[in-house]
Amino acid sequence: MAEENKEVANEEVANAPEVAAEEPKKAAPVKEEEFDWDNIQPKGFGDGYSKSKREELEALYGDSLNTIEEKEVVQGTVVSVSSRDVIINIGFKSDGLVSASEFRDMPDLKAGDTVEVFIEEQEDNNGQLVLSRKKAKIVSAWENIQKSFDQDLVIDGMVKRRTKGGLIVDIFGVEAFLPGSQIDVKPIRDFDIFVDKKMEVKVVKINYTNDNVVVSHKVLIEKDLEKQKAQILENLEKGQVLEGVIKNMTNFGVFIDLGGVDGLLHITDISWGRVNHPEEVLNLDEKVNVVVLDFDDDKKRISLGMKQLSEHPWDSLDASVEIGSKVKGKIVNVADYGAFLEIQPGVEGLIHVSEMSWSQHLRNPQDFINIGDELEAVVLTIDRDDRKMSLGIKQLTEDPWTKQDVLTKYAVGTDHKGVVRNLTNFGLFIELEEGIDGLVHVSDLSWTKKIKHPSEFVNVNEELDVRVLELDVDNRRLALGHKQLEENPWDTFETVFEKGTTHKCTVNTIIDKGAILELPYGLEGFVSTRNLKKEDGSTPVVGDSLDFMVIDFSKDERRIALSHVATYNKEASEKPARPAAKKGGKGGGSKVIDKLNSESEKSTLGDLAALTALKEQMEGGEKPAKKAAPKKEEGDSKEESAE
Repeated sequence: MAEENKEVANEEVANAPEVAAEEPKKAAPVKEEEFDWDNIQPKGFGDGYSKSKREELEALYGDSLNTIEEKEVVQGTVVSVSSRDVIINIGFKSDGLVSASEFRDMPDLKAGDTVEVFIEEQEDNNGQLVLSRKKAKIVSAWENIQKSFDQDLVIDGMVKRRTKGGLIVDIFGVEAFLPGSQIDVKPIRDFDIFVDKKMEVKVVKINYTNDNVVVSHKVLIEKDLEKQKAQILENLEKGQVLEGVIKNMTNFGVFIDLGGVDGLLHITDISWGRVNHPEEVLNLDEKVNVVVLDFDDDKKRISLGMKQLSEHPWDSLDASVEIGSKVKGKIVNVADYGAFLEIQPGVEGLIHVSEMSWSQHLRNPQDFINIGDELEAVVLTIDRDDRKMSLGIKQLTEDPWTKQDVLTKYAVGTDHKGVVRNLTNFGLFIELEEGIDGLVHVSDLSWTKKIKHPSEFVNVNEELDVRVLELDVDNRRLALGHKQLEENPWDTFETVFEKGTTHKCTVNTIIDKGAILELPYGLEGFVSTRNLKKEDGSTPVVGDSLDFMVIDFSKDERRIALSHVATYNKEASEKPARPAAKKGGKGGGSKVIDKLNSESEKSTLGDLAALTALKEQMEGGEKPAKKAAPKKEEGDSKEESAE
């Protein structure tokens, strides 16, 4: 450096102008454009350096600094560590200052250690280099996540906590979501067992917009299972016994994991006994031994069995169980046709509904038996080869039809009271006692009323008085009647509704060929269309009450034909009407007729008694004398004329 200064000094001396002894002359002014600015050295730092030397020095100084860019992650060296800050040198013209709180995960940090930092600003308002280790970790983590995703790498994660639908796993300092369906190949019911444990995962999805990462542990297991699955399918054979884990349970069976291959254990193949739901005998995640029953050509559907690993219970059934012997068991199922009694696990017998009661009238088995009932039954049939057995309950009691007093107790003509058990289109069944049922035909319910269905007359579970019409002990049949409890009123009706007599009737129903009329005493009559017209030519409507003349009466067929035309057509052949006698008139039967005419339209026992008395009076010659029609009042004449 001294030599350089000496050269500069010599150079200045050589170039200096000569000094005259006399007073110096005033120098001529120099033009601005002729001034050599390169030969003028600045004062201060660098004074005395030539341009070339200065460029050389700048090059040496520049090589000692790094060229950095903001928003990048770079390596830095720790210069010093204090309780508040960490000074880091990244090779820039100044060192950076980072808060000590960002190094909590590095308690042993010391000067000279190398760390990664993120350059936020090269120079802030204070001229300070701004660095961040926290952001460096985040940037580095996302770079590692992207690399793991691109290269399909297996990474280690730490399960931090449970969340809705899965787990939160820490990978490279970033929280990733592990769905519950991606934890294992089998359903996971308790996620808490994985918290605070390490787990290998793979990145399956990255969403930078929401800073969301999805990982999976299941894909790692599936790869391992593929090899195991291929080996199992290659050696799979019918009858092969395998060990598996119960993966899922349904109401129709159980899915079992055989080591990467799923098989179905149907509910009927779980046990020789009846199983209503697999959960009664099996548990999830339980290890079980099963036998391969069948599989399809692609070996995608495998049928498994468990009960086949044990002896069939029928093979161990006691030899004392034979026809006529009594057995005890529990009802395991009830159907429309009967119930199944399990006398030991895997051995069941059918109790048909017809074998539950001596009653001929069959009812729903649930009226007798419920699931879980413990009963005693009699063996009716047994087939050990086909493993079938039929049982009976009614055989434990005496057959009521075989009792000695049944012929006298239910002799023809005897009267009884029973309970209506069932209604059909043709009649109703009445239970007289347990096991003794009888049929009342619909035609034997009423003498007068035409009943289309028994429900019009009586309801189920109601009591009804009946009379025995027929008794067949051999065929267990009993014909009953209800109307037979009363005398047949049609013998009396024959005298009341003689041909030619006129009666007030009401039009009840209009039909194609005429109309149905409602007569006194609850009877019905028929009038044809041509005999229905009024005198003015109009046709009556439902509800009209008019006079009708009897033109035909059949006691055997219980049919009465009438005509309204005959009441006003004098040329028509008609028998004089038998008017109802007024109160106080002569004749023994007049009061009875007055009473019958004043009664309700429905037939009662009182009506029938009155009709019977009337018949007896007429047969005894006490027929009421015909009287002239009483003089009608003026108002009555007007009404008849109006009609």
